Amino acid sequence: MTRDEIQAIKQRFNIIGMSPVLNRDIEVAVQVAMTDLSVLVTGESGVGKEFFPQIIHAYSARKHGPYFAVNCGAIPEGTIDSELFGHEKGAFTDARSERKGYFEIANGGTLFLDEVGELPMQTQVRLLRVLETGEFIRMGSSQVQKTNVRVVAATNLDIPRAISEGRFREDLYYRLNTVEIKVPALRERKEDIPLLFRKFALDFAERYRMPSVRLSEEATELLKNYYWQGNIRQLKNIAEQISIIETNHDITADTLRKYLPENEHTSHWQLARPDQASGDAYMNERELLYKVLFEMKRDVGELKQQLAQLRSQPAGAAVPSPVVVRNDKTEAEDITPVEITSKEEAERELIRKSLERNKGNRKATASETGYSERTLYRKIKEYGL
Repeated sequence: MTRDEIQAIKQRFNIIGMSPVLNRDIEVAVQVAMTDLSVLVTGESGVGKEFFPQIIHAYSARKHGPYFAVNCGAIPEGTIDSELFGHEKGAFTDARSERKGYFEIANGGTLFLDEVGELPMQTQVRLLRVLETGEFIRMGSSQVQKTNVRVVAATNLDIPRAISEGRFREDLYYRLNTVEIKVPALRERKEDIPLLFRKFALDFAERYRMPSVRLSEEATELLKNYYWQGNIRQLKNIAEQISIIETNHDITADTLRKYLPENEHTSHWQLARPDQASGDAYMNERELLYKVLFEMKRDVGELKQQLAQLRSQPAGAAVPSPVVVRNDKTEAEDITPVEITSKEEAERELIRKSLERNKGNRKATASETGYSERTLYRKIKEYGL
């Protein structure tokens, strides 16, 4: 494809960026569009995976057919089969009438299954059958139905690892992964970060009827070298915060630092790192360990503050309940470092601490840790929390 053709696609789908990796992904999407091959779009959360199924559908022979996007991670496990394959009246307690599923109503078109890695194993078996034979059965029915749907799936999971852990079917992975499109993380598109920020800033300026913010040269470099754990979604969120809160619209590096989560100079898992090429699995594990260690450090800091307050009190004053005095020595002085020996232990500790902070609220814990609610529930059960 020519540069002008790629640029026209970006304008049509509102895609910002000049990265060669991004351009190659767009080329692959257009090339496979005219086939009926299944496509798996992979990449971290917030990188913009949802654009590629739209491109594939728009440039396919199915472009006049229906297009549906289904977030598999947002549908409860008990109803996901009904949503995808439909059900008959009386199939379950609340089935007061028959209902068509997405594979039925998307016949002749394209079905985008986002967060496909969150599908329960039983649903994965049904999905594999549809992909291989084009056949499915509604819940509560024995009649086999046919459908002609092009499936494009997306996930931010490490699927090979999920297969080894027994959470994803290997045969389904190879059936979905006929063609894979790997969407780069924002930190791998450094040249695009200022462009994206400028676009978001202009959009928010227009929405809120205020002047657009402008970054200094130092702030632009800081923006480019930040790790961007949440990718484009996180960048957009920060651009909106700055646009609304800052009255001085010339943004310096010092001003920008206030909006970068977890203090950029100490939270190493948030920084761009030169050894990124060493592998995503290794990076994810190290990020998790860093996160746990820094949370432990914060807890120790809070205990030290309480200890200082205790020592500053006059004799006979009430002792704050979080710190227990024991033989003129507080527990804050007797802290034994917790040894984290594996990724699983680090993950368990991270979830446990988040649950404590959120007083057992699983939805808040899922949001804080970055897991989907279904994945968090499974890990809570797995770790006995």
